[in-house]
Amino acid sequence: MLTIFKQIFTWWNQQTIGTRLQILFSGKFVGEDQNGNKYYESKSGRRWVIYNGDVEASKIPNEWYSWMHHMNNKIENVHNLKKYGWQKVHLPNQTGSSNSYHPKKYNNVNKKKYKTWKN
Repeated sequence: MLTIFKQIFTWWNQQTIGTRLQILFSGKFVGEDQNGNKYYESKSGRRWVIYNGDVEASKIPNEWYSWMHHMNNKIENVHNLKKYGWQKVHLPNQTGSSNSYHPKKYNNVNKKKYKTWKN
């Protein structure tokens, strides 16, 4: 019951009822990536993705990014590209978490090079 309310009133949890109807009437399933995201296209050429899990645009792999943005290149037609050992697995945005990036200068923030006029 809660999922029905989420689909009606929120778009950031998963697909909405409107998206479901659009898939039903005009959507053509194009493919699925290794993350489980599903890609659709309408007859008019509009393209969209249904995310597996959290809705986050950075979860779209490079080969599908070019397809989503109508870029004509060799990646568009080849969705099973060889992955190299140096390529990292997708991580969600770490900003605001304990895993976020902090440069070395960040640790020395309390060491001021000036004196404030309020002491």
